[in-house]
Amino acid sequence: AVERYQGSTPIFDHFAIEPQLEGALCQKVWLPSGGYVVIEHTEAMTCIDVNTGRYVGKNTFENTILKINLEAVAQIVAQLQLRNIGGLIIIDFIDMMQESSRQQVLDTLVHALESDKARSKVLSISEFGLVEMTRKRVRESLVQFVCDQCPYCEGRGYIKSAETVAYEIIRDILRDDRLHAVGHITIGLHPAVASVLQEDEKETVDNLREAFGFELELATDDRVHMETYEIRPQG
Repeated sequence: AVERYQGSTPIFDHFAIEPQLEGALCQKVWLPSGGYVVIEHTEAMTCIDVNTGRYVGKNTFENTILKINLEAVAQIVAQLQLRNIGGLIIIDFIDMMQESSRQQVLDTLVHALESDKARSKVLSISEFGLVEMTRKRVRESLVQFVCDQCPYCEGRGYIKSAETVAYEIIRDILRDDRLHAVGHITIGLHPAVASVLQEDEKETVDNLREAFGFELELATDDRVHMETYEIRPQG
């Protein structure tokens, strides 16, 4: 039955929904033992990686790994449902030496998925701890539902470093003959990239100035995309 919430505090606060939502959007999910699971989405699949983290264990190494992997199974199944992850899913459990340990993890995963309303299919576990499975996609995943693609990294999850962009600028100046005959060059760029040119690569920039006889001005703007720059010749 559905009941109308009558409380005086906001419903999200009363049921602590926002912290749970934030947790469901994090890549890293901690396990009770101190190990953790990393969940990464791509267009083709979802990759789940199990790590030992802070856990060192009190028993043999094999038992330690088995304990973390079994904890991970419970958390993975819970996250699949919470995040409504569907399609192809690759799980990278921590390597286990014994076949019996691998089989126990696989059996535990299959059993845990029996309570999942979405239909799934699990293939065998490899000697490296890799499990390939599919889960029926019944609606948008949580990430798709509450998030937009990052306009900064365009969904890649990473951007070029300031050093990489600075070296691109240097190469552009070297290869463009039109820039070698002007008296002044202004470069619009991110402050972090400018910092590399002014400090780490100061000698290189000075050599460019001397070789081609132009003045070089760096016009910084922290609103500029880290990977974006504009070289403007003047005079």
